[in-house]
Amino acid sequence: MKTINLETGLPSARQAMDRLTNELYRIRAQGLPYAKVIHGYGSTGSGGAIKSELKRHVTVLRQRRLITGFIPGEDFGPFSASGRDAVARFRELRTDIDWGRSNDGISILILK
Repeated sequence: MKTINLETGLPSARQAMDRLTNELYRIRAQGLPYAKVIHGYGSTGSGGAIKSELKRHVTVLRQRRLITGFIPGEDFGPFSASGRDAVARFRELRTDIDWGRSNDGISILILK
């Protein structure tokens, strides 16, 4: 799975979304069906700025037809419908280290 680490270099939330969008275009051009995004959870423990901005930015990514699905890390496992649907479509996702760990610091994006 292609991983996009949005925490590298400590960017602002806006810079991180620009990086994410550019990376998604590259990943899609490679024909890959999904990507893991590392956004962190924030040092305050109440959710980071990048994670919050990503949740808002998903709408833009869907409008641009870059993604068809978004699975927050806390739902990336067998106990959520979105997690089960993702592994039904892409069985190899089940082998990812974060599968079933409720990792709030990552998200999975399903590309178009």
